Amino acid sequence: MLRCRDEHRRPAMGMRIAIAADHAGFPLKVPIIEWLEAAGHEAVDFGTDGTDPVDYPDVIAPAARAVAAGDCRLGIVLGGSGTGEQIVANKIRGIRCVEATEPVTALLGREHNDANVLAMGARIIGPELALACVAAFVTAEFQGGRHARRVEKIAQLEASGGA
Repeated sequence: MLRCRDEHRRPAMGMRIAIAADHAGFPLKVPIIEWLEAAGHEAVDFGTDGTDPVDYPDVIAPAARAVAAGDCRLGIVLGGSGTGEQIVANKIRGIRCVEATEPVTALLGREHNDANVLAMGARIIGPELALACVAAFVTAEFQGGRHARRVEKIAQLEASGGA
């Protein structure tokens, strides 16, 4: 069942935000953490801590689980393209991860799909564009209304195993 609490309908200051990156996404992680902290949020870092190769599911899944469990309000996952990271995050029940290469997609992911995780690729976008995506994602509000009905249908699909 989808949990649409009032806190998901308005942006909040001081959110706990999970962040994880594989070795390819690592270059975006530090500037994003700095931006989040400057904006008054707590970045909960699930790794990695450098450019030595790691298997992205090992760092992305724990971050997504923290969001699904409610330990973190939102999540940001980073890789080379962002695609594998989005796939892994979306395998965790309760996660709606949007992959964005520009701020409009990040914004609409929150407003229309109540996305709770943002995926981006450091080989696709640079730090300035990534920070614009993060700002759009973190400050956007889920609009509810007709979108709530659709998000509920997504939750039903997830609960039924897609059957």
